[in-house]
Amino acid sequence: MTYQITGISPEQLANVGSAPGTVRVTASSKPGFPCRVTLEDAEPGEELLLFHHVSHDVDSPYRSSYAIYARAGAKTAARYTDEVPPIFVGRPLGMRAFGADAMLKTARLSLPGDADQTIRQLFELEDIVYIDVHNAAHGCFAARVERFES
Repeated sequence: MTYQITGISPEQLANVGSAPGTVRVTASSKPGFPCRVTLEDAEPGEELLLFHHVSHDVDSPYRSSYAIYARAGAKTAARYTDEVPPIFVGRPLGMRAFGADAMLKTARLSLPGDADQTIRQLFELEDIVYIDVHNAAHGCFAARVERFES
């Protein structure tokens, strides 16, 4: 079973900088400011946008949104196949597994170092189509994991 994790599209950031409620911040530590486009933590001194993001834009009770960070100048969405991105490393993660009907089928807590194993276990369940990964402590969306056929 192969999976793929992709950062959010930089095109989604086109109007974010001028959207109401968006805040420009400067990373003060690493880790601590995970970019959802590049899927890595920003370096101290880098500028990021903190904005409201609808991560699960579906017609189900599980529609979800929260604040996330993205590098102000991010140009290319990261893509990881059968490996976890840097923003998963060292963090406890909540993994919400959904079916094709956008309904939550199950969820798991993944401790630091266990993300790959937890993803593979969830995809052993046939009705799981994708997994939305969230930072366990803050609850913010980290990335989506999808089944991948090369």
